[in-house]
Amino acid sequence: MCWGWVSEVTVLAKAGPEGRVRRILFQLAIGSGVLSLLVGVPSAVKANSEADEAAAARHAYTEKTAAKYNFRYGKDFPFLPSNATTDNGEFINPKSFQTAEYCGHCHQEAHAQWRQSAHSNANRVPYYLRNVELLNNEKGIEFSRHCEGCHDPIALVSGALTQGAPKKRPYDQDGVTCSVCHSIQKVDTRGTGSFVMGVPAVLVDDEGNPITRPVSDSEILTHLDQHSKAVMKDFYKTAEFCSSCHKAALPRPLNDYKWQRAISLYDEWQGSSFAKQSPLPFYVKDSVSTCQTCHMPREAVKLADYGAKKGQLASHRWLGANTVIPKIYGFDEQAARVAEFLKNSVFNVDIFALERGEQLDSAASQGLIAPLGLRSFGVAPGELLTADVVIQNKGIAHSHVPEQRDMYESWVEFTVKDSSGAVLNQSGYIKPDGDLDERAHSFTNRLINVKGELNGRHEVWNNRVVAYNNTIQSGRSQLARYAFRMPASATGPVSITATVKYRRFNQHFVDFGMAKHYEMPVVDMASQTRMVYVGDNHTTTPGPNENKEWMRWNNYGIALLDAQQYAASVHAFEQVAKLRPDYADAFANIAIVQIQWEKYDDARVNIDKALALAPNSARTLYYRALVERNEGNLDLAIADLLAVAKSFPQSRDAHRELGFSYYQQHKYDLARGEYEKLQGIDPDDLAAHYNLSILYRRLGLKDKAAQQAAMFADQKDDPTASTYALEYLRQHTEVANESVVWHVHEMELPIQTGKQAPVGGGGTQ
Repeated sequence: MCWGWVSEVTVLAKAGPEGRVRRILFQLAIGSGVLSLLVGVPSAVKANSEADEAAAARHAYTEKTAAKYNFRYGKDFPFLPSNATTDNGEFINPKSFQTAEYCGHCHQEAHAQWRQSAHSNANRVPYYLRNVELLNNEKGIEFSRHCEGCHDPIALVSGALTQGAPKKRPYDQDGVTCSVCHSIQKVDTRGTGSFVMGVPAVLVDDEGNPITRPVSDSEILTHLDQHSKAVMKDFYKTAEFCSSCHKAALPRPLNDYKWQRAISLYDEWQGSSFAKQSPLPFYVKDSVSTCQTCHMPREAVKLADYGAKKGQLASHRWLGANTVIPKIYGFDEQAARVAEFLKNSVFNVDIFALERGEQLDSAASQGLIAPLGLRSFGVAPGELLTADVVIQNKGIAHSHVPEQRDMYESWVEFTVKDSSGAVLNQSGYIKPDGDLDERAHSFTNRLINVKGELNGRHEVWNNRVVAYNNTIQSGRSQLARYAFRMPASATGPVSITATVKYRRFNQHFVDFGMAKHYEMPVVDMASQTRMVYVGDNHTTTPGPNENKEWMRWNNYGIALLDAQQYAASVHAFEQVAKLRPDYADAFANIAIVQIQWEKYDDARVNIDKALALAPNSARTLYYRALVERNEGNLDLAIADLLAVAKSFPQSRDAHRELGFSYYQQHKYDLARGEYEKLQGIDPDDLAAHYNLSILYRRLGLKDKAAQQAAMFADQKDDPTASTYALEYLRQHTEVANESVVWHVHEMELPIQTGKQAPVGGGGTQ
């Protein structure tokens, strides 16, 4: 075989535009008889006995590996605590996985992008390795299968995660490499690596069977259609594919405690307006967006790549929020692209209102000045004001910060400055040692261990409870309130600025992860500034990025609802209805608050108004069903829920409520069917486990009932775990108020003229 000629063909092909490969193949076709002999390109690809030989070699490798492997959870579960497995349950020789460099022969652009991505560096970045080392040292390397199933799948499926195996492996540098994703045969939505890995193949034979031996570039170029069939499957383009790793749990085999949800990006996406699979979001998108829509958009190629179509390729950068990997490895383009991605209309920041006075229990009181910019008002010297800052998560299909990771850090910086630009007061600043102001309003959660201490190094295997969770969900709004005092004597305006900031980790974790003090990039994701004058304040022209008035009130109402300020939330949505009397959701939103407030009769009135404007609104029908069922009208409730399920067959909420309604009617077969549909959407739905355990027992299916009961017992909340959270909050009063949904960040200025409060002064109430 003349390998030099093949190499020349390959170089020639990838040196030019995508059409050049077609010319090469045409030339090969002209002299196929002669060239096939010269370069060994078969006229038809067949596996023949190669499959049998490969199977025998794989079995021999498995036997050899199993002899020294720690089957901690039994020989039937070699990969636990990861949910990953292989196509036949055997190990896969790591030499079967083609390197990224090999794929880069023809896919230069994809390779260059991938190299700078978080996938590529998933198992070589220092902070991750140190975190896994903690787990290995504390519990044993076999427990790290939980992490490595997604961070280093080759190590998992090859059986390398066991005592005595090499700790440094050549494929670690590739992390989640090309041949990992493109060898996955099947996925489900349990997460934690819930995929089935097959032996990598870059070609299939004429019958569609994978060819797992090494193949030359010329073979691939001659059979591009069979290459495509080997490495591409339709489900690779779905959110379910991503869910196998971007959804995760902490199972009992990992923590010796109980099942705990860790991350739920897929679930959050499915319930968002981006997926269009649920009728319940507050806003509606024009079209469906999947994970790939946002994180793999098609873009123009700079390098030759035969996967490109019309000069464009689905991005293999998977832009997200990791700002540290680009800094560690000097990936300047990735760094710039990530920062751009984070600033691209993810948030809307609206300094919506000012509250007057010392004691303000409800934003619906007469002391509210709203919306700012559209109302004239006066301010007295030395007056105490509270700014209501509404942060809207409008641009991402999941929560921010996404995942149960309190080492991520995003927060609101709020500053008060005089007319010269001098900072009078500030909340959410970085201290000289790199730590964030403890009293900042941050979009995070606190993971607490059995000692009532923070798991500050991401020791998730020791988690017992989340002390509080301030992450902001897709399509929702959150309210941060800041009290400050106007200067007693001012010669110009006081500016108030609210900025959503982001850095990848908190300083404590990154210093641990990098084994040194490490400065990280900080990205200003969104910001707004308003001027407040002592004396008269007039209306201003809205800026180009400001929401319309009705939407400002709507977002405020959503934030107040989540803060359990029901009267104020109703008041806000009533303003929406006044501004847009044709907007059915304004009345539906009022009803949602009233249902949560348990004012069902009032909710009925507003539901009727909403349905008069939009008779077939699945969202309103869903909430009417809840009112009907509360009134005992089960048939009417079921009729509404069936209509919702017909319009949104993947709606978890519709199937869950239908199941419960049928259960109340003692229609156990129908109830069972709905809960089984629910488990088909979310295998870990707690209500489904609980109710199916009862339904199966009543239907005489004792084994199934016992299985569901066991899953419910493992996954339900531990009622004793709250004591750990209370202990932590008792010892850390500086963050305790973040666990309270309605609180104020006090930044009270001294009344005396000429004195300046210290930056970050004040506390929280």
